[in-house]
Amino acid sequence: MQRRTFMTGVAASIALPMAGAQNLPTGPVRIIVGFAPGGGTDILARVIGQKLGDMWKTQVIVENKAGASGTIASDYVAKQAGDGTVLHMAHINSHALMPNLQKLGYDAEKDFQPIALVGVTPNLLICGQMQPAKTVKDLVALCKAQPGKVSFGSAGPGSAQHLALEMFMLQAGVKAIHVPYKGSGPMLTDLIGGQVQYSFDTMTAATPHVKNGKAVAIAQTRQKRAAGHPNVPTMSESGFPGFEATTWYGLVGPGKMPAAMARRMNEDVNKALQMPDVMEKLEASGAEDGGGSVEKFAQFMAVEQGKWAKVIKEANVKVDS
Repeated sequence: MQRRTFMTGVAASIALPMAGAQNLPTGPVRIIVGFAPGGGTDILARVIGQKLGDMWKTQVIVENKAGASGTIASDYVAKQAGDGTVLHMAHINSHALMPNLQKLGYDAEKDFQPIALVGVTPNLLICGQMQPAKTVKDLVALCKAQPGKVSFGSAGPGSAQHLALEMFMLQAGVKAIHVPYKGSGPMLTDLIGGQVQYSFDTMTAATPHVKNGKAVAIAQTRQKRAAGHPNVPTMSESGFPGFEATTWYGLVGPGKMPAAMARRMNEDVNKALQMPDVMEKLEASGAEDGGGSVEKFAQFMAVEQGKWAKVIKEANVKVDS
């Protein structure tokens, strides 16, 4: 009897690691990003992807499928098998904004398995060094002096940057030109070159250009200042109380992914988020408040979807189908 008990215990100790292994993908993993290389989503996907590759002892590749404000990538991932070899760096655009703006080929709630929230960032109101208005007050005055002529770049129609601009125009009572791009990367190139004047871009994408002096940070769009930009005032501090327009990123899988696999991956994403070098990169980019359970991320996305549905309706925002 004692021998049987011992052998049962050994079998259990062997089975547990095997069960854990079965809840991870067996081959190379692709993290699909809905924006061009160099943007905030791409940057965070590569940071997290490298750590997961190390932990899973397999190749983790970031693959960019840019266009349609991130929905091309989301539509692709929604239709993949749930074996964990295809993941998606979900973004506010494709999972909370665009579903409220047009009919899509996927259901943002039903067709994805949440894994973990990676981070929430303010947007940074930025401009190139050559622009005349470098404070919110001066920018409002410029927009009023040149109605419909001051240009604002975004990562695409219906993007977080676009809706931050719409919120700004409503609250400031001004009109500006919206110039959509296929991601933050190409938009930032044009902003630095002067082809587009301003943007409420993601802090993740904008920060390197602010740090090297090629772009100027005018304001940030959360109620509190991000640790990585302690000297940049918030929009609330700049005369727009209550102005809050964030960008968030989180890892999801196709809806067919087993919940047990998502929870297993969640553990490793949380471990990665606690690594000092990852924390440093996230803080520098303004990405905060990431981590937590699968259920916490699912609830977060549901709240965001409801919040932006209300904003889109009140602002009467439309995008071309």
